[in-house]
Amino acid sequence: MELLPIRRALLSVTDKSGLPELARFLVDNGVELVSTGGTRKMLADAGLPVTPVSQVTGFPEILGGRVKTLHPCIHAGILADKDNPDHLATLEDKKIAPFDLICVNLYNFAQAVSQTMDLKSAVEQIDIGGPTLLRAGAKNFHSMTVLPDIADYPAFMQELSAHDMKVSLPFRRAMAVKTFSLISAYDRMIADYLGRDDL
Repeated sequence: MELLPIRRALLSVTDKSGLPELARFLVDNGVELVSTGGTRKMLADAGLPVTPVSQVTGFPEILGGRVKTLHPCIHAGILADKDNPDHLATLEDKKIAPFDLICVNLYNFAQAVSQTMDLKSAVEQIDIGGPTLLRAGAKNFHSMTVLPDIADYPAFMQELSAHDMKVSLPFRRAMAVKTFSLISAYDRMIADYLGRDDL
């Protein structure tokens, strides 16, 4: 798909800088917002309509927030190839709405471990759902847009404005490349930390 219309977005961020402006822009252009925990609360407090992830999955957030988005109703909506009729038929059969945008940034693990923190507490700061969402969105860049960095919000909004609320394939591919780079660096940081002899 050369130009991808943006109709439904999943927003789940640690760094909420710039998110109200991005979310307002999306809502003003008819995009449905789905979100989790603190991000959902911030959007709702800003007066924006937002659907809780638990409403999409039919399952509450559990294990102290460790499991929120790890669900077929989320990941099928991210991983479906919109150019594949069989994928679209499966979504329709299972009553799963597709996503077009994943906007996620990760827990700040570097900041967490720079503080005085025991190993078990530090491990709690390892993001699982975020990298999973980002990887799924980046893999499926032919049918998805993934935004892993607040620095890209302005360019994304310019892209939508230039293409009548659609995102070009080159932009989506560039965001996929950036996403895999960021996740790779994140995993390397965790591996380096867990491999330390002083823990």
